[in-house]
Amino acid sequence: MVQVKALACELPREQGLPFSRLSHRDIAREAVEQGIVASISGTTVWRWLSEDAIRPWTHRSWIWPRDPEFEAKAARVLDLYEGKWDGKPLGPEDYVISADEKTSIQARRRKHTAKPPASGHLRRYEAEYQRQGALAYLAAWDVGRAKVFGLCRQKTGIDSFHALVDLVMQQEPYRSANRVFWITDNGSSHRGERSVRRLAKWYPQAIQVHTPVHASWLNQIEIYFSIVQRKVLTPNEFLALAELENTLMQFQSHYQRIAEPFEWKFTTEDLNRLLVQIPEASDKAAGQNRVAA
Repeated sequence: MVQVKALACELPREQGLPFSRLSHRDIAREAVEQGIVASISGTTVWRWLSEDAIRPWTHRSWIWPRDPEFEAKAARVLDLYEGKWDGKPLGPEDYVISADEKTSIQARRRKHTAKPPASGHLRRYEAEYQRQGALAYLAAWDVGRAKVFGLCRQKTGIDSFHALVDLVMQQEPYRSANRVFWITDNGSSHRGERSVRRLAKWYPQAIQVHTPVHASWLNQIEIYFSIVQRKVLTPNEFLALAELENTLMQFQSHYQRIAEPFEWKFTTEDLNRLLVQIPEASDKAAGQNRVAA
């Protein structure tokens, strides 16, 4: 059993196999061919590995933190969610905005009309479609007040981001605010220190705060975009771009009426625990590979 489990922990290419991953049947076949066992079924392998929570036929993607300032950048964002900046509480005239763009949203005109759900049938919609173009949806989320602002553009870029910033900053309470923190990722429309200076030039009370590279999950606007994806864009069925834009804006207005602040629970303490675990997990995985070899 131990040797079969060790085989399951190895990458297929280390066994000279042209696979990206092993199924339980693959492992059973290799165990027999390598003389580990005289015979064994894929079901038995599946049962052994499932009991040990080793499932080599499954996988998930992983992005290793590669931003040299990952901890510091992430901590700044998480502190803002907790109402702090540079170790001091935010004031009543300070606001936190989470912003980004959802790009390349297609309007797909289905070749046949969708069928509504009926007894014994799910909702059915035609798989074939004609592309009617694509647009970008730029949105900003007030973390504390649960207010959402957004607009659609044919393309992203500095001008489009500027339009979103204007939409927020030219109305109260942001126009008269002491500070408005803008949390963004590192997309080309708002990347680097040049973007920080540019935003401050547009509005002196605006402070841009970048998430670490490959850490958009720290940006709360992504939660709103996931809601839009589920409730508006799945399935995607629009006759034209104008209908797509109108639907997005209508949903935004609807969501605004029912919105509440997101229940964000990941804190700087959680971040510190996670960063401690990452090298430990790497060392453990390396050790398992050495044992399997």
